[in-house]
Amino acid sequence: MTMPSTADLIRRRFPHVSAAVLTVALCTVAVPASADSGPAGTTGGDTDAGARPTVVLVHGAFADASGWNGVIERLQGDGYTVLAPPNPLRGLASDSTYIASVLKNIKGPIVLAGHSYGGAVISSAAAGNPNVKSLVYVSAFMPDKGEALGQLAAKFPGSELNSALSPTPFETTSGKGTDLYIQPAKFHDVFAADLPAKTAAVMSAAQRPIAASAFTDKALAAAWRTIPSWALVAKQDKSIAPDLERFEAQRAGSHTVEIDSSHVAMISHPDTVTDLIRDAAGSSSSASASSDSSASASASSDASAGKPALADTGSRSLALAGLGAVAAAAVLTGAGLVLVTRRRRDTPSDPDASTAR
Repeated sequence: MTMPSTADLIRRRFPHVSAAVLTVALCTVAVPASADSGPAGTTGGDTDAGARPTVVLVHGAFADASGWNGVIERLQGDGYTVLAPPNPLRGLASDSTYIASVLKNIKGPIVLAGHSYGGAVISSAAAGNPNVKSLVYVSAFMPDKGEALGQLAAKFPGSELNSALSPTPFETTSGKGTDLYIQPAKFHDVFAADLPAKTAAVMSAAQRPIAASAFTDKALAAAWRTIPSWALVAKQDKSIAPDLERFEAQRAGSHTVEIDSSHVAMISHPDTVTDLIRDAAGSSSSASASSDSSASASASSDASAGKPALADTGSRSLALAGLGAVAAAAVLTGAGLVLVTRRRRDTPSDPDASTAR
């Protein structure tokens, strides 16, 4: 025996209900979430609200991206997408432009971190990019617009970097210039004093030089003036004076931590640096949620008070589908009531009707 469908049952009970109403009622209940609620990384609509930001780590002078390895491992273990692009180290303007081009190819929110000279690079590279939600500075330069790093470094005593440098001429097809290396004999003490001497010796041999012009170039922008920032002050830093790092963080209004570390805090204290980036990433999610729900005063209030999750577009779509189902059910109920009322008006009064009911 074939069981009657839901539509047949409704037609038998309410024969005057139109097929159109039945179609709306039965189809609306099953409306799925819209396409823009797909998984993170898809290109359908805006970035998935539940997705974590991409973390971009920019290394500084006399190093390469491998200095971030300990931090990368921890962030990847947390489920973050991490990118550590090469910093050309050819000049502040050109390096910033290059990193800015890398950022433009990343979809969704970004937490951008820079170590040492990398801090100066991210300050200019992030300017004007609405996807960069947080900046993280690890024992870094944080120049203001128009400042040169040499000028900034001279503000406070404590750095031994200048006397440890070894200028080396270079020549390319586009011209000549001067590269700066740290002298091998001074590398451990000035750059990485809290690492084993053998580790520092390997880092010294593999160091990437920076063009001397990078210290005279003027910063193109200061993204920390408009983007929330976090800063780590390395209290045993001999490459950038700790007092300069404090000054920069205070000037930028950065969320700041101080630790007993050499210049390479991300290598000697990867847990602390990772925690700082996690804090910035949490704030990034909060800022995105606030931006997506700016039309709601209550949502804005929540964003300023804590760290709410990014808006869930999938839930919104399901909610809209649910509302459609409720509306259709209301139409059916109203139609049924109208029919019952008409029948009562057309039927002679029954003295036992109340008892039957």
